[in-house]
Amino acid sequence: MLKSNHQSWTDDLPLCQMCGVGTAPNCVYGPDGKGTQSHPNEDGHLRFRGDDGCFLYGVFNGYDGSRVANFASQCLTAELLLGQLNSGHTDNDVRRILTQAFDVVEKSYFETIDDALAEKANLSNYLLPHNENVPFHQLSPQSQKVMERLKELEQEVSGGATVAVALILNNKLYIANVGTNRVLLCKSSSDGQNQVLQIGRPHSTDNEDELQRLAALGLDSARIRQAGQIAGQSSSRRLGDYRVKFNYNEIDVLSAAKSKPVVAEPEIHGGQSLEGVTGFLLLMSEGLINALESAHGPEQANQEIVAMVAAELAQQTSLEAVAQSVVDRVKRLHHDVFVSGRQRATYCSRHEDMTLLIRTLNYPLADAALTPTQGGRICPVSVPYSNSQSTSKTSVTLSLVMPSQSTLTNGTNTASTLEEGTPTPGSQSPTATLQSTNTQTQSSSSSSGDGSLFRQRGSQAAQPDETGRVPPYVDFSQFYRLWGSDHGDGQSMQGGLGPQ
Repeated sequence: MLKSNHQSWTDDLPLCQMCGVGTAPNCVYGPDGKGTQSHPNEDGHLRFRGDDGCFLYGVFNGYDGSRVANFASQCLTAELLLGQLNSGHTDNDVRRILTQAFDVVEKSYFETIDDALAEKANLSNYLLPHNENVPFHQLSPQSQKVMERLKELEQEVSGGATVAVALILNNKLYIANVGTNRVLLCKSSSDGQNQVLQIGRPHSTDNEDELQRLAALGLDSARIRQAGQIAGQSSSRRLGDYRVKFNYNEIDVLSAAKSKPVVAEPEIHGGQSLEGVTGFLLLMSEGLINALESAHGPEQANQEIVAMVAAELAQQTSLEAVAQSVVDRVKRLHHDVFVSGRQRATYCSRHEDMTLLIRTLNYPLADAALTPTQGGRICPVSVPYSNSQSTSKTSVTLSLVMPSQSTLTNGTNTASTLEEGTPTPGSQSPTATLQSTNTQTQSSSSSSGDGSLFRQRGSQAAQPDETGRVPPYVDFSQFYRLWGSDHGDGQSMQGGLGPQ
């Protein structure tokens, strides 16, 4: 039996200590730039360590309430961490178990609202058609009570959630996704490059694979793409939401479907061996992705979020602090674009709940002795980090690895590198693999646009001292001399302004 939202049986499960979670509630900005929360937080997450080397992580983006997200986080845990998985399972076994778990969650949830749905249907039949167009104040007292009860029932049964789950078993990674959350895997290779992989594509109204699936059911895919939403949400797969599961024939854009068009079947990738892999895994709710893309455009969102995480990992000693700092940074970026009044401000009048889960893979925090791949020390340096689409520049501290150089790769769509087997049927979505050749700062750009300051140093970069600091490499003596000549005694000014 699942307990209330305030107390869950999962509270007794051991939490994974190799991950951190950051969150921020939804926000609507007023004309003065001040934000207010428009509804209770509807996101959820899980991060548990099971038996037999099993780890389970998940991010849940709820809507129209948090009921489905809360239920799914508990039920999925029960379906996956109570002995169903063990080290003897093959990749096909794990994919089958994951698919079955999502199916059980969906059916179990609808069982919990069966009685409420039946009562709702019965009361609706009582009220209609005689009172269909009668104003509330003109209804009889009995009918008014029925209307009030119908509103209560609608709140109780409405809502759904999209889900991104990561499972690590036998040191292999499996991803199961339903909806529009996002999963990124950053891998540091032996030559010092970081490869960023977006695992799967969102199940949305602009996903070609999903549009083809819906078209095969008799729906007008062009119309769905143009609408951009299905029953108020951009997702074409989701958990819960009885309207699109049972009453889809009453929804105009879905009315021609031969069978249930919006499904809860996950797209599964994996397993990929994590043996020898150094990097980190990111699970992000749709609200976090949308906030960043609204502020800076979608072109470099994956690159930006990875750069932010790498920057915080180079400074923070807690993964919880890393995740929360990145979420807070995205929140500030979004707000700053709104108050700037510039081109993208119209896209940033509000943002939804945001959740970021970070799971490190042999990746050290700031106080660790070694860098991920070179065995050197991580020396934080402050460099400007900006995006060509942004309306405001934001400085972040990115890790400068000494003596070896390290680059972040970004780029184009390729086949999924998580596939050692084949994905589940109907799940041939490409994985966005980001490829590029940036310099040692791991930043996509600098305030000067070309990052020439850092490239000029090349392999002759100064070595850090025993405190981990890099000696100054810009000579300001000419500046101090000029300042002194214009403001009186050169010696005293240079003494006051120059390095002591």
